Amino acid sequence: MKKRFIFESVALFACNLSLVIGAAGQSRPLVFHDFYHDTSAPIQAYSAAATTSAVHPIERPRPRPRALNGQSSGIVDSPQQSFSLPPVSATIGLNFDGIPNSVNGTLTGIPSDNNLSVGDTQVVETINTAYEVYDKTTGKSFFPAQQISTIFTGMPGLCGQGVTFFFTDPIVLYDKIAGRWIISIVAGDTSFSTGNECIAVSATSDATGRYHRYAFRFGNNNFNDYPKFGVWPDAYYASYNLFTPTTVSALACAYDRVAMMAGKHTSVVCFSNPNEFAFLPSDLDGSNLPPIGQPNFYVDLATTSSLHLYRFHVDFSTPGNSTFTGPTTIRIRPFSPACGGGVCIPQAGTKQKLDSLGDRLMFRLAYRNMLTHESLLVNHSVRTNAAPSGVRWYEIRDPDEAPAIFQEGTVQDGDLSLWMGSIAMDKTGDIAVGFSESSKSTHPAVAFTGRVPSDPQNAMETPALIWQGKGSQVRADRWGDYSSLAIDPSDDCTFWYVNQYMPSTGVVNFHTRVASFKFPDCH
Repeated sequence: MKKRFIFESVALFACNLSLVIGAAGQSRPLVFHDFYHDTSAPIQAYSAAATTSAVHPIERPRPRPRALNGQSSGIVDSPQQSFSLPPVSATIGLNFDGIPNSVNGTLTGIPSDNNLSVGDTQVVETINTAYEVYDKTTGKSFFPAQQISTIFTGMPGLCGQGVTFFFTDPIVLYDKIAGRWIISIVAGDTSFSTGNECIAVSATSDATGRYHRYAFRFGNNNFNDYPKFGVWPDAYYASYNLFTPTTVSALACAYDRVAMMAGKHTSVVCFSNPNEFAFLPSDLDGSNLPPIGQPNFYVDLATTSSLHLYRFHVDFSTPGNSTFTGPTTIRIRPFSPACGGGVCIPQAGTKQKLDSLGDRLMFRLAYRNMLTHESLLVNHSVRTNAAPSGVRWYEIRDPDEAPAIFQEGTVQDGDLSLWMGSIAMDKTGDIAVGFSESSKSTHPAVAFTGRVPSDPQNAMETPALIWQGKGSQVRADRWGDYSSLAIDPSDDCTFWYVNQYMPSTGVVNFHTRVASFKFPDCH
């Protein structure tokens, strides 16, 4: 096993962090480095004997640092479509149970943080502390689900501490350009005050093989919460809500993709913005790359009538030349956040309400280059005229020149609350969105809908059920935190979705459901 410890620039990062957070603009990039990296053995070698992560059964939420301007306006949203379209035309393929709440006798905790990505032959799912690799043609697992901490067995710092500390907020993405897997997770101390970012980049397209493993830290008493990642030709881009003892700031970072794929020492360039929260980096879908040299895009839910878009250009050779410019304001139809941004989603058989996370955009910010135009797709939860929550979705076009809404709409399904959405587009322009749905008379379920290019603009077809839960969650309001819709790179047509459900009424007993589906005209 190759090992290398790197301690340079950590002190620089810690001492300069407060200056960057306090800066009015984004003109001062901060450069730091991994403090450890190596190349692992095949991950099956760690699965049997490795330590598991300590689990807090119900993760403590970090403070929400802001309210959206205008969120008390009382606006009740209704779909722009004043008509119903036929049931969604996509056909479900595989539909199977994913990772449950308990892995090898260890609870994975809530919220589930469920997400997935799909490669040439495999699907990888991650939840709060666990991962599993499936054959994408059969849905069968290559080996039983394991704790994500096993991937980082033997590493120094928080990433390798296993049972002593805790893990949370994982993301898995497939780098379609190079055929590599990226698995990231936050490792934190027991006080939730200091975090490390643990990142593993596969050495090949086999998710069960070797990984180049990295550990990064953000200084003492700095916690890198709620990370989201995106693959781009020049870097792996990430966003964080970075909590210090006195402040919280949106942090945008670019990790050196080329170095990490080679297992080499890597630098990271970051910008901090105290005016944003939970913004998302763009993540590439499809085989058409962005124009050469085009920056990565970050989008945030700015107000109840606007989005903010930023452009991140990184220069790893001369980091001082890196830029993070914006915001560009994109006007949207006014809305009120679902549940005022917090808890109000009803469930059958209990007075316990669930968290809508209506104060933020939901993972992913999906980018696609259609050659005739470029599109960004994103969604969030809003108050509707029929239920406490519906899924508002947007297609933004021309993000690098004159970004504007091409189409937007709000998905409703009778009196059901829809939330925890994820959205993507296939190569023919079909759009799909998956979500949770629940009501006073219905247990939380997993569902989806979509549209084809011939549908009326701003409209989605009637939703369809993926899996109906048989219970509700009690004694805890945290639900999911995010879900994930991904596109199969083999045909660029098949959507893969994961979300959670309850097999019976209880607490910390969720299961996840993985499903694939495809629209009829995509071949």
